Formats: sequence, structure tokens, C-alpha cells
Amino acid sequence: MRLPQLTEARVPLTESIDAVDEFGQRRSIHIPAERDLTVYVDKRELVTLMTLGARPEWLTLGYLLNQRLIASVDEIESITVDWDVNAVSVKTREGIDRIEERTAKRVVTTGCGQGSVFGGLMDDLDRITLPQGVLRQSQVYAIVDAIRVKESTYKSAGSVHACALFRGTELALFVEDVGRHNAVDTIAGWLALQTDDVPRATGDTLDKVFYTTGRLTSEMVIKSAQMGVAAVISRSGITQMGLQVARRVGLCAVGRATNKHFLCYANPQRLVLDAVPPERVA
Repeated sequence: MRLPQLTEARVPLTESIDAVDEFGQRRSIHIPAERDLTVYVDKRELVTLMTLGARPEWLTLGYLLNQRLIASVDEIESITVDWDVNAVSVKTREGIDRIEERTAKRVVTTGCGQGSVFGGLMDDLDRITLPQGVLRQSQVYAIVDAIRVKESTYKSAGSVHACALFRGTELALFVEDVGRHNAVDTIAGWLALQTDDVPRATGDTLDKVFYTTGRLTSEMVIKSAQMGVAAVISRSGITQMGLQVARRVGLCAVGRATNKHFLCYANPQRLVLDAVPPERVA
């Protein structure tokens, strides 16, 4: 694998403001620092993303991968972020084939923080092969609890979505952004840069599990599957099209996951109930 050169641009994720509460008292609080980031590929303007800017290089790489504009990280020579002009410059090794044609069709999505994406959401869906294995109920509970105790921008400032990638029950990466699509794209970019991303010895338990605070739309399910993730857990619910896609690719979709409660929407045969709450035991 040839890894691209990446900057490590950093900006504050929150800013302090004064607000007035219901008693008329002035309070100092923190709010997320949303900012625009325009992506240029080989000097061609591609898209403007609204983001917190936590990991803009990973976000850009994941965006290109999830839009299927590139097939591999090997195609990218460098990603350079400059917050002075709110832009990121991507230099490819050999260009992107038919980029004008492939970026012409747009599909409006349900995503927040990203108004539209390039078309062909269902293209090549049947070519995706997900890992074998099961998601354990105890694993779901451990993941939900890990997110609950995680220090986050949401706890201090609100108004953001979170996504996380778990290896078994171990938190590998936690990302917050103004939109859940940006968060999952950032994880996809990070994952593509890992040179040791091989399944770990966990028996029949799924090694990679994706968590999101946002709803499971078709695009969120597709992006998870493209990362080779066979189980997704959401604090929210699932859409009808998200359900169809999850069933089609064999992804275990779990939603409404809070405390000891959850609903398995798709492929329950991949869920092992090894930690049934006491009140439900016969």
C-alpha cells in the first residue's frame, strides 16, 4: 500500500458564546464550531463540506472512497488542508477517470451537514461481501456503555453526531461532526490508511462493529458495508430503504440501542442473545 502524504491541520472544535436562559440570566456556553471546507481534486473544485474540522484529511479521503470516485488509497498522492482559506487540495497519482461524468448526477439525501451526494448509491451493491460472524448481545451492551461514558463534544456543546468503530468491544476510533455522513466518511478514511487491518482472532464474533447516533438510512448502511462492517448499531432507528439495503447485503442492523434496550431490524440470525435482561428471562 502506498500511503498519501497528509497534513495534520487542526482547528478548535467549539467556541464560547454568551446565551440567555429561561430566567433571563446570561450564561457562558460552548457551541460546535461549524465551518465550510471546499475540496479540490487536481485543482478542480469538487464539493464544499460543512464540518467541525476535527480530522479533515481523513474526512476528505473517506468522502472520495464512499462516493466511489477512487477505489483505493493508493490513488492519492497527497491531501493538504489549509484552514486560512477553508480548502483542501487533493493530488491524485494518475487523475480520476471520467470525473466530470461521474460527478454530474446528484442525489439529494437525508444527511445533515452534507446536502447531496453523487449518484449511483446502489451501484455495485451486490459485489459487496461482508465478513462472516455474529454480533453478541453482550457486545451490543458493552458498545452502548462505552459510548455513554465517552467524553465528547456533544456532552459539552451538543448539536453534533457521533460515529465510532469498534474492534470487538474495544473502541478503535470515535468521531464527531455536524453531520453523521461526515463522521462515517472520516472513519472510512482512517480505516483505509491502516496497514494492519486484518480480522482479529475473536472466534465467531464479528471483529468490526460500527456505531452511530444517527438514523440508519440507505447511505449509512451502504457506507458501513463498503468498509467491510457487517453489524451496525444506532441510537436512532432505521428507514425503509436502509432496511432493504441491510437485508440485501446481509448486514445486521440494530437500532434504538440505549441502556439494555435495542431492536434488531435486519438479519437477526447474526445476533446471539447471550445477555438477556433478567426481567425477560422465563
